[in-house]
Amino acid sequence: MTNHTEEQKGYNHKLEQQLEEIFSGGQPKYHEKAAQQGKLFVRKRLELLFDDGEYTEDGRFANCEAGDLPADGVVTAMGKVGGQTVCVMANDSTIKAGSWGSRTVEKIIRIQETAEMHRVPMLYLVDSAGARITDQLDMFPNRRGAGRIFHNQVRLSGFIPQICVLFGPSAAGGAYIPAFCDLVIMVKGNSSMYLGSPRMAEKVIGQKVSLEEMGGAEMHCTVSGCGDVLAENEEEAISEAKRYLAFFPANFTEPAPIAEPVEAKAGRTLEEIIPENQNAPFNMYEALDVLIDEGSFFEVKKKFAPELITGLARINGKSVGIIANQPKAKGGVLFVDSADKGAKFINLCDAFSIPLLFLADVPGFMIGTKVEKEGIIRHGAKLIMAMSSATVPKISVVVRKAYGAGLYAMAGPAFEPDVCIALPTAQIAVMGPEAAVNAVYSNKIEAIEDPKERRAYVLEKQQEYKEEIDIYRLASEMIIDEIVKPSDLRAVLAARFELYSTKNIPQPPRKHPVYPV
Repeated sequence: MTNHTEEQKGYNHKLEQQLEEIFSGGQPKYHEKAAQQGKLFVRKRLELLFDDGEYTEDGRFANCEAGDLPADGVVTAMGKVGGQTVCVMANDSTIKAGSWGSRTVEKIIRIQETAEMHRVPMLYLVDSAGARITDQLDMFPNRRGAGRIFHNQVRLSGFIPQICVLFGPSAAGGAYIPAFCDLVIMVKGNSSMYLGSPRMAEKVIGQKVSLEEMGGAEMHCTVSGCGDVLAENEEEAISEAKRYLAFFPANFTEPAPIAEPVEAKAGRTLEEIIPENQNAPFNMYEALDVLIDEGSFFEVKKKFAPELITGLARINGKSVGIIANQPKAKGGVLFVDSADKGAKFINLCDAFSIPLLFLADVPGFMIGTKVEKEGIIRHGAKLIMAMSSATVPKISVVVRKAYGAGLYAMAGPAFEPDVCIALPTAQIAVMGPEAAVNAVYSNKIEAIEDPKERRAYVLEKQQEYKEEIDIYRLASEMIIDEIVKPSDLRAVLAARFELYSTKNIPQPPRKHPVYPV
């Protein structure tokens, strides 16, 4: 009996020793380096993420016999975030810089499969230097190698929410983990993603560049658009991931969660915010505050293509995706980047049955040789196709103006929005009065020598044009479905979204459209 007890104690001691090594991660010097960089240990990140810091871990003993690879550098876990079950993979940067070995890859694949089986969101907490070259034959080219991770992400896209919180590097092929996610949160100063490192760029193409220039958080959140949210630190990044998750269902078959309704922010009214002059800039964020539940706005790609605002909000507690032109940035004109930004966001909301609200104050798409060479037609078509294909409830509000193809991009009447609403001062036209009069009467205008007479003629023609596009005439022709007082708009939106909640559009019998990408 004594021998049996002693033997059992020995087993327990070995287990406790193994667990202590696993929970400790890498050597102290790597923890110290991470702390100097403002980075948290992977298990601290998980404690902050999960409700009460509690989670169930799989593959905990992976590669435990190697001696220096606790959990093989990645934690794969399942737990609750905001009361909702989620699956998580989280790199441990204190273990060989979070690099991938064969068991690392297998663990990530298995947690993805778990997320698919249980139909719950998948979070990727990324902080990895990429593949271990020494293990490449075992983890790179095979059927359950690294490529399978990305294959799984594609399979899961639109099936369950996928979120990447990027705490450090996501290098080489590993950069495709964030690329295939619905949302990418990056931490200022530490996050980076790139296919080739600065060292490799210098060796291969002779380009000397810093890590921030090559693939840093600021660059990706402002220039490339690969990053969606720029966080000041890791705690904020985790908090933002939790806030984002609260807008979404566990999977595409379930409804989005409903929060307690909150009144809109007190402040100036829409009548006070929106100028009568169609060309005078105003801040669309201030208009948003009047329409949504206070404090509910979660903006996506705030720093990228700011002429178009995209974000999640709540109206009477219910999730809504918002696409709004921003007159304060480039006059609200649509560019290549804003078209891409809008298309991705619309696809995201449509995938998880989140209704869409379009707030139009748009002069149209940008013109000129620069944007034509960038493919503005192709990118504009991408935005229009995403908007047209979306089957969720869609409400289009012409806040002030919708000119040219900008009307199409913002869910104009031809694209079957559930309703097209206009404010009383709104205009819909091929182009604005000034441009239209100049285009039609330029020769006549130039022929008038007297400046006063010329000015009077221009004003007369502009007034005739305004009467032609008068919003009540458009409503009379049933182009516009409803004209609403600005002070009533929030209540009208809430009532209509409630009524449209049963929307169901049969899809044509086909595999998928041919996307203009």
